Amino acid sequence: MAATIKDIAKAAGVSPATVSRVLANKEGFFGAQTAVRVREAARQLGYRKNTAATELVTQRSHDLAVIVNATQTNFANQIIEGIQATAFPADLNVIILYAGDADEERQRRALTTVIERAVRGILLLSVNLAPANLALLRSTEIPYTFLSISMQAPQTPAITSDDWQVGYQATQYLLQRGHQRIGLAAVDHQITGQLRLAGYRQALMEAGVRPVAAWFQAGDYSYAAGQQAMQAYGAQPAVTAVLAGSDMAAIGVMNQARTLGLLVPADLSVMAIDGTELCDIVQPTLTSLTQSFYDMGVAGVRRLLADQSTPPRETTAIHVVERESVIAPRAHRSDI
Repeated sequence: MAATIKDIAKAAGVSPATVSRVLANKEGFFGAQTAVRVREAARQLGYRKNTAATELVTQRSHDLAVIVNATQTNFANQIIEGIQATAFPADLNVIILYAGDADEERQRRALTTVIERAVRGILLLSVNLAPANLALLRSTEIPYTFLSISMQAPQTPAITSDDWQVGYQATQYLLQRGHQRIGLAAVDHQITGQLRLAGYRQALMEAGVRPVAAWFQAGDYSYAAGQQAMQAYGAQPAVTAVLAGSDMAAIGVMNQARTLGLLVPADLSVMAIDGTELCDIVQPTLTSLTQSFYDMGVAGVRRLLADQSTPPRETTAIHVVERESVIAPRAHRSDI
């Protein structure tokens, strides 16, 4: 079997990306000793450059990689639709890989697979890379952009909603409907969740409401996280409304509320962040802070095909869609 870049990387003790750059004679990215070690390993293994490696050098690959967080939410569907609708007319094939949920090893394997395949670009959907894996991604010359996740480093390419505004505007909507005791459920402690929590708190404070710690129930945006949050609120919740971190989480809140003997929205209003098709197929239908996921996918592909001098950050539109799951608190049975 012919030697691969991965074989050389293992023998030389470097990353596959470094091997690719050394063999392509790209100066300035590695030391002289590293280059000698890589070329000697390639010679001993009898390596011959293949077409995929040539494509990596000339950027003529027709493959676009999409790495997806495996958390059980459905936000990615619309993003992928936008990616495919934009990639196919540009003669690009779309390869989808799953990176697990905060799983450093699965992230590394997905990235390594992509790097070795010589793709045109990489889109990462709500993937919070471990520091070592982010360094690996940055070490390549493959264009990349994060979608639907806020990033700490300001120069990291990303297209997402303004997550501070997501928390702020959703909470403002509930306040305008008369709620003051508002829960925030199934939102994590990463930068996306931190921004949403900050926006939520700001909206409450502007309304003269002091947030109570028990109103915030952290979670990973999943259905189970929504259930767990509602279990914590209990059968006689201190809140009159719950803002859930995703549609799936909001459904988890609603179903658990029913298990506890509560009616939505008569006893508890529930609002979702995301606004996917799930909001229209559950009963009651879910009021949502709706994100422009399809537009994120379109913008992601266009960014990878464009001049890389494009500003690193781009935000897409958000808006509230009113449905049936939110009513004024005075109508809640528990307040009568």
